[in-house]
Amino acid sequence: MGHIKTKYTYVGIDSHSDTHTAVLLDCFFDKLGEAAFKNLPSCFPAFLEEAGRLRADGTELLFGLEDTSSYGRTLALFLTERGMRVKHVNAFLVAMERKNQTFTQKTDSVDAECAARVLLSKFDALPDAAPDSKQWALRTLVVRRAFIVKNNASLKNHLHSLLMQHYPNYRELFPEIDSKAAIAFFMRFPSPSALKGTPLKELAEFLREASDGKVGAGKHSSLRAQEILDTLQNTSVPFQEIRDESVRSTLRQIQANIQEIEQLETSIALFLEQFSCTLTSMNGIDVVSAAQMLSCIGDVKRFSTPAKLARYAGIAPVTYASGKKNLQFSNHRGNRELNSIFYLLAVRLIGSASGTVVNPFFYDYYRRKISEGKTKKQALKCVQRRLVNIVWTMLTRNEEYVNPPMFTLRKEGAVDGNALE
Repeated sequence: MGHIKTKYTYVGIDSHSDTHTAVLLDCFFDKLGEAAFKNLPSCFPAFLEEAGRLRADGTELLFGLEDTSSYGRTLALFLTERGMRVKHVNAFLVAMERKNQTFTQKTDSVDAECAARVLLSKFDALPDAAPDSKQWALRTLVVRRAFIVKNNASLKNHLHSLLMQHYPNYRELFPEIDSKAAIAFFMRFPSPSALKGTPLKELAEFLREASDGKVGAGKHSSLRAQEILDTLQNTSVPFQEIRDESVRSTLRQIQANIQEIEQLETSIALFLEQFSCTLTSMNGIDVVSAAQMLSCIGDVKRFSTPAKLARYAGIAPVTYASGKKNLQFSNHRGNRELNSIFYLLAVRLIGSASGTVVNPFFYDYYRRKISEGKTKKQALKCVQRRLVNIVWTMLTRNEEYVNPPMFTLRKEGAVDGNALE
């Protein structure tokens, strides 16, 4: 009985937006053929027929795609729906194979052959490509929201540069530049010159309505209006109307983005119900954080232990051992987005905002690690590692998290972390 690797013909595929290139190898790394085809579902049957013609006699086709979530996703779905075995070949492994083979050039054909070589040499270690439409849809919502949030941050920076020319103290008036009151005020008064002739009573009423009453009523709103009129000079520069329109244009974009983010968050909350997710039961994990975490982890069954999930997230340390030396260093690889999610969650859980400890368990755990001699960064990494264990268990067993009761520190400050008010 021959080795299991003799059972297959190995098809490495380098995928792109327009075309895919495939190279076929037998179990002895001999090239059997090559095929290039368009990234169109109508072209996939012809490619499959061509691959069947080129394969070694008596073997099955085994496919290895460098990309199974973007350009190669449609092809991966096509192959898996027809009962074909498809593996995901990490792009880093393909690059390393290209260097090891000392190829003098980088082409689609070379990359496809390297993917086939990795597929053959690491047959047992490579994960199966299992395109999940539900996970893919969730990831689409999360990525779209992240893109708009990032775009909105750039717009707020741009608005800041515009406002500083005429409202250098605007942060004292409106701490949040994208608040409802701030947007309404700067839309109507993009520069101090627009305030000229505005009665105090009218400005006070405008501030009260724009903030939905948060600025206050009566004397309080009048004081705020008077503060604005007293601290600003009604100055203008040549072509002031152009700068004013730039401010209003930026504000309109920010308003549109805020509305889009709110709609996306509603869609994420509704779609998350299909996952029976229990992550939101933990204080500190809202709907958006839970969706981000799920979209990065994917199917938790891929990770048989919490340690494997920790390595995937770049939280587990990297060991360098030689002889009597055994050193551990921080892991800067792994999924950096997932690493960032666990980091921000750890920061929230060890915090004591306004004197209230959100999670006493992690608060005490963090302080205990500090007392053991670890640095703040190392102690926070320990908290992240514990969170990985908990998240893995919640996703695997579909269990809810039982939050420990919050407590408030004494105003003098708690030395041991257990002082209650």
